[in-house]
Amino acid sequence: MTAARAPGMSDGASDVIADLRERISALEGTSTRKAGCLAFGVPEIDAVLPGGGLSHGALHEFAGGGAGTVDGAATALFAAGIAARTKGPIVWCLTRPDLFFPALTQVGLHPDRVIFVESDKEEDVLANMEEGLSFGGLGAVVGELVRLPMVGSRRLQLAAERTGTMALAVRRWRRQTEASDFGQPTASTTRWRVSVMPSEELPVPGVGRAKWFLELMRVKAGECAEFLVRACDEQGRIDLSTGSADRSDPARRSVHSG
Repeated sequence: MTAARAPGMSDGASDVIADLRERISALEGTSTRKAGCLAFGVPEIDAVLPGGGLSHGALHEFAGGGAGTVDGAATALFAAGIAARTKGPIVWCLTRPDLFFPALTQVGLHPDRVIFVESDKEEDVLANMEEGLSFGGLGAVVGELVRLPMVGSRRLQLAAERTGTMALAVRRWRRQTEASDFGQPTASTTRWRVSVMPSEELPVPGVGRAKWFLELMRVKAGECAEFLVRACDEQGRIDLSTGSADRSDPARRSVHSG
């Protein structure tokens, strides 16, 4: 419906007011789309996260515990499991199409639900993520990045806040020297590091369910924590593993040594 123009009001002023009304209407409509958090369903983890889970309408950052492809793949699967538990289509922005579709399905994210957006440059990945977040109506927007500048992360955080869509930045390194960028400040609400641990033992020969060492390295209005978990199942859910997640654990030390 077109707003009636007041007597004496110029066409330019009328257009400005109409534009402001549209913006206000959009803000009012998106502010209630996805309030609250996405709980992990693991009391020990949800208890350290403000609101009891990962906030919708926020940027969350993930990286592998080392520069190797194994930790990098586990990090992508952790983010995929989180995305799988949201509602709506998933946009996945990347520069190298090396995702293993059967692995995504194993953590609950069916490829048919994902819109893959491939770019030549990382700058385009950031732009595509921001556009996806601004669109609204998505379950999550995932982006694979080597670097995440502060300015770029702020834009992603603001875009996520406007629509209530969850933003997941997966930091994947190509070289060891690039891993140091993960320590630089960003606007992410939470920052996680994922390290692959020896899989659980089975009573018969074979490979058991994978285990991950999760480090919550940063959380706004919360405290850092560490968890030894069993990797995402077919519904994208993790659960706490038996065993020590303490720094004295020799298996854990071997992951971060060198």
